[in-house]
Amino acid sequence: MPLAVQIRRNGGPEVMELAEVAVGDPGPGEIRIRHHACGLNFIDVYQRSGLYALPLPLTLGMEAAGVVEAVGEGVTHLKPGDRAAYASQPPGAYSEVRVMPAKCVVQLPDAISFEEGAAMMLKGLTVQYLLRKTQPQGGLQPGDHVLFHAAAGGVGLIACQWARAMGLELIATAGSDDKCRLALEHGAAHAINYRRENFVERVKEITGGRGVKVVYDSVGKDTWDGSLDCLQPFGLMVSYGNASGPVPPVALGTLAAKGSLYVTRPTLFSHISSREATQAMADDLFGMVTSGQVKIRVERRYALKDVAQAHIDLEARQTIGSSVLLP
Repeated sequence: MPLAVQIRRNGGPEVMELAEVAVGDPGPGEIRIRHHACGLNFIDVYQRSGLYALPLPLTLGMEAAGVVEAVGEGVTHLKPGDRAAYASQPPGAYSEVRVMPAKCVVQLPDAISFEEGAAMMLKGLTVQYLLRKTQPQGGLQPGDHVLFHAAAGGVGLIACQWARAMGLELIATAGSDDKCRLALEHGAAHAINYRRENFVERVKEITGGRGVKVVYDSVGKDTWDGSLDCLQPFGLMVSYGNASGPVPPVALGTLAAKGSLYVTRPTLFSHISSREATQAMADDLFGMVTSGQVKIRVERRYALKDVAQAHIDLEARQTIGSSVLLP
């Protein structure tokens, strides 16, 4: 029987186990897909630990790429033999084969490898909705400053390139000089090592005291207060992750005192709730990649059986770019 990574209780990397699973035929609106590569993301850590509570037992994983084996009734945009990729609810991508809803699965262009596809869907679609759709008052124009935390990670390196293509002045933060150099190489206009520099002071220096129009923050608790201080009046604070822990309750009066700020907590899955929306976003992402404006950096590859080490490395912030699991 096919193998999948499952958890029966929440906890550390040690709770993940490789188990044999029965995989049947797809029902209406479903497909069966055989994975060639599976993406690794921080949301997987949140689900494993219980920060994002889901029913157990649970097969982890939110994105993958492979070949469609069978399609259920009503599925017309995919057929057996198609190369395909997805970022999708429900979890289940850490597996050799799975049956899943078809609406968030799209055909993968021949010019994009399975490893790139598995590494880019959740991260790339996240950047798409952040930079294209989650914009401050008045939108974003070439030359505007934006602050992007954790800019040397999988999402961050895609964002650096995408922002450069849009003409934005992206200010990157990262936890080492090497990671800062990487962000600059990928298109960041400026990079701040937050371990030895005060990122609020540096942002004010870079922007001539004006601050940025928008902050994109997946770090959470540790960067929240400083991020608010980096914003211009009417600026937008976009909190889309909690790598350092969830943001504590916010006093709304703080937003008034700091310049009538806007705050949002978006998720990718709100944006890909329909097949049409998923396809449109994927088309934009694929266009950026096939044009060469965005390159997907697959830095680490792990066998499915080594998933615990993959999570250890991810949580220790030892990874740069994207990592994939290989069934």
